[in-house]
Amino acid sequence: MKKIPKLICMVALFFFTLGAYAKQNHIGVSLLTQQHPFYISLANAIEQKAQKENVVLSLSIANQDLNKQISDIEDFITKKVDLIIISPVDSKGVQAAILKAEKANIPVFTVDVPAIGVRVVSHIATNNYAGGVTAGELMGKLLNGKGTVGIIDYPMVQSVVDRIEGFKKGLSKTPGVKIVSIQTGITRAEALTVAQNMLQAYPTLNGIFGFGDDAALSAVIAAKSVKNNDIKIIGFDGMDEARKAVDKEKTFVAVIQQYPDKLGEIAISTAIDYLNGKKVDEVIPVMPGIYTGKE
Repeated sequence: MKKIPKLICMVALFFFTLGAYAKQNHIGVSLLTQQHPFYISLANAIEQKAQKENVVLSLSIANQDLNKQISDIEDFITKKVDLIIISPVDSKGVQAAILKAEKANIPVFTVDVPAIGVRVVSHIATNNYAGGVTAGELMGKLLNGKGTVGIIDYPMVQSVVDRIEGFKKGLSKTPGVKIVSIQTGITRAEALTVAQNMLQAYPTLNGIFGFGDDAALSAVIAAKSVKNNDIKIIGFDGMDEARKAVDKEKTFVAVIQQYPDKLGEIAISTAIDYLNGKKVDEVIPVMPGIYTGKE
C-alpha cells in the first residue's frame, strides 16, 4: 500500500514534465509599420500577450513595403509557423502571400487592416466605418450644417477606405456641408503638402478629416501657416500626441480613438483559441471612442 502514493507521484511528475516540454505555438506576425505610435503600441501588446501565453513569436515590420511583407510571410511559411497574423501594407496586394500560406496549411489572421479578395480565418480590427460615421456626424454638427470639407486619404488600405466611407455617410446627415477635395497623403510630410494644397485651392475651407493622426496633425500645421484659425480638423487613431494636440490646438477639435493594446491582446488570444480547436468569429470588431479634449 505504501508503494501506491509513490507511484502516483511518479505518474504526476511524468505528466508535469511532459507538459513542460509540450510543443509551443509558433506565431508569425507581419505589421505594416513601426513608424507610427499606433503600431508601436500594437506590436508591444502582441509581444507582451505572446510572452504571457508562452507563445513563440516571430515579429517582422514591413515598413510600408509590400515586397518586404510578402518576403516576410514566405519566411514564416518556410519556418512552418503554426499561424500567421498580418496587418497588410496593401489590402489587395497581400492576396498571393495569404494564398501561399493557406496552401501550406497555415491559418492566417489579419489585424487592424483587412485583406481584400481572399478569406482569412479571423479579422480583428477597430470598427473603422462606425468611427468614420461618428467623425462625419461631428464635423457636420461643428460646422452648423453648412460649409466645405477636405479629406486626407490613404486609399490602398481598406481600413482607411472604411473610415472615409463612414465619414461620408455621417456627413450626409448635414447635406449643406460639401466635400470639395479628397487627396492622398500617406506620410506626415505628404499630408502636410496635401493640406497646404487644399487650403491654397480653397482659402475658406471649413474642415479637414485626416485618415490618421499624422494626417490631422499635418493639417493643423498647414492651417497655422495660412492663419486659418477657424477650420475644424478631425483625426483618427487617438495616440498620445494627437490627444495632447486636441487639448492644445484650437483647430484640432477631435480624434476618433482606437485601442491598439486591446487589438493586440485579442489577436493573440483568438489565435491561441483557434490553435486549440475552438471556433472563432470571422470578424471581431472593437468599437472606437472619441476624444474631444480634457473635460
